[in-house]
Amino acid sequence: MKLERLSSNKIKIFLTFDDLMDRGLTTEDIKGNSLKVHKLFYSMIEEACTEMDFDMIGSIGVEIFSLKAQGLIVIVTREEDEDLLDDSDSIFELDVRLADNFHIFYEFRELEDVIQLCRLLKTFGLDSGSLFYYGKCYYLLLKDVSENLHETVISVASEYGCPTTMTLCRIVEYGKTIIEDCAVETMNHYFK
Repeated sequence: MKLERLSSNKIKIFLTFDDLMDRGLTTEDIKGNSLKVHKLFYSMIEEACTEMDFDMIGSIGVEIFSLKAQGLIVIVTREEDEDLLDDSDSIFELDVRLADNFHIFYEFRELEDVIQLCRLLKTFGLDSGSLFYYGKCYYLLLKDVSENLHETVISVASEYGCPTTMTLCRIVEYGKTIIEDCAVETMNHYFK
């Protein structure tokens, strides 16, 4: 489980499928939205909030994003309503929304790995994407990959890099945009 504070009232929890299996959960369990799932998520969120010194007072919203073949990203947001921050009012409302994300976001240590991946992606008919640089790493974002190619692209991308837990907002704000659009096509054009 990896944790990141996004703001004073929001944290991000990245759970790999191994983390979920260790707790006896599958994505099918989560989609079922049962009482068991609520209890397990409550304990995981409580553990993360304690570690991040994030008070669970007031209304708490939980968004869960499934990253195919990578894991889950859980965004925990505390309502900033002054009336809800009264210490006597300790309510925990779990609002779980599960959304499939067909974006693929990978991190690479070397530019050569990005070049090699882009050569393979071209054979699948992909030419879009954005390329970023931040903290001595390259980040390739592939948006709206078709559902039938999604698993294949993730498998191939995993040979050259690893899925990132960085948020796109952070990389856009603090990193450098190398290629904003058509990154796969552009990389193949300049690196033959």
